[in-house]
Amino acid sequence: MQWETVIGLEIHAQLATKSKIFSAASTAFGAEPNTQACAVDLGLPGVLPVLNKEVVNMAIKFGVAIDAEIGRESVFARKNYFYPDLPKGYQISQMDLPIVGKGRLTISPAEGVSKVVGITRAHLEEDAGKSLHDQFPGQTGVDLNRAGTPLLEIVSEPDMSSAKEAVAYARKIHSLVQFIEICDGNMAQGSLRCDANVSVRPVGQQELGTRAEIKNINSFRFLERAINYEIERQIDVIEDGGTVVQETRLYDSEKNETRSMRSKEEANDYRYFPDPDLLPVRVTDEDIETIRTSLPELPEQKRLRYINELKLTDYNAELLSSSREIADYFETALCRLSDQPSLLANWILGDLTGALNKSEMGFADSPINPEQLTGLLTRISDNTISGKIAKEVFEAMWNGEGSADDIIDSKGLKQITDTGAIEQLINDVIASNPEQVEQFRAGKEKVLGFFVGQIMKQSKGKANPGQVNQLLREKLKP
Repeated sequence: MQWETVIGLEIHAQLATKSKIFSAASTAFGAEPNTQACAVDLGLPGVLPVLNKEVVNMAIKFGVAIDAEIGRESVFARKNYFYPDLPKGYQISQMDLPIVGKGRLTISPAEGVSKVVGITRAHLEEDAGKSLHDQFPGQTGVDLNRAGTPLLEIVSEPDMSSAKEAVAYARKIHSLVQFIEICDGNMAQGSLRCDANVSVRPVGQQELGTRAEIKNINSFRFLERAINYEIERQIDVIEDGGTVVQETRLYDSEKNETRSMRSKEEANDYRYFPDPDLLPVRVTDEDIETIRTSLPELPEQKRLRYINELKLTDYNAELLSSSREIADYFETALCRLSDQPSLLANWILGDLTGALNKSEMGFADSPINPEQLTGLLTRISDNTISGKIAKEVFEAMWNGEGSADDIIDSKGLKQITDTGAIEQLINDVIASNPEQVEQFRAGKEKVLGFFVGQIMKQSKGKANPGQVNQLLREKLKP
């Protein structure tokens, strides 16, 4: 039997506020356990939550960015369940009236492919604390620093049909929340976490299969591996005559498998009801327009501008607009090299990205800043150096040996463009290889590459390749 997969993602983005959603306690990462949980976060008797207005603004900003419906009135509810790291015995969240309604996001799971993924809703809620199972033998510790941290839970429609599409969607959300500066996107610190709802069904069947939810995936690589494993697991269960159970599962990255955690709860299990301590949030058209006008250029807008105005390839435009860091680097460099966007894009996405990945660094930490890179590319454009020599200069710049001009001068790397000097090199190589000359004149075009290689070797890579090719063909004519 042929199977198809149905995937929906719930992404929890920690909002980049300095204080928590209902208290003035700090949200800074890395503090000693239980030093950033105040009486409100602990749910002590008599305390009252006060909504952080900036949290509302950030949620609206996201809604506007995905062209979503903004709830003019949204309501906070209590989601009741017992867990050691939930001191109040309930989580304040939103249920029936979320602040952000239906929206959409366009993803590119492969080069030249685009797909629209629907977003069901995005609602505000507070985070729970954290249970620590590995620090006290035989015991569990509880750190409540994270309790009350503001989250925006972004719920997609079940519109994705492969792990690659799910990763493309998660990456697009990750990029967007950073571009509009509502979340730092640091997955290692838990600022952005994914839950994946996965089900399978026979090809052509309209009814959805029974889904399993994989909780708290904190990297794109793990997201892809977890979904692929779960797809195979569910297919195996059904084909072996079993039934997929609706449940919550955990992904074990070391064993590359998902494991059952608990049966999946339904909304009525949580006994949602409006929080009596919090008034409804009312948003006006003026509020929305003020936020709309404050938005920066969004990733999709950048991508289209790069294609239409700068004439970059779809692939390069997608990569350059994929993160705030890389887009800022490209834009800064483009101001200094506006007539060479393709050359600039190729070097940023090629040599620079490769060096950064190898060193596990981000663009903000690059040893070669945009000014230095454009200095190098200018010397390629004006034929001071060849593309091959530029790679040698790039490596020296990366190692902190100075600017491109300094390195070119100190190492004597200027390209030979003097016609007479190049002709002399060509004459010497032709005279030394009469057999290859006859082969070329007999119609073996690829022998030209041999001559070019010999000339570049003699010139130590400094001869201008364009001039070499042109003059060489003239010299080799019968």
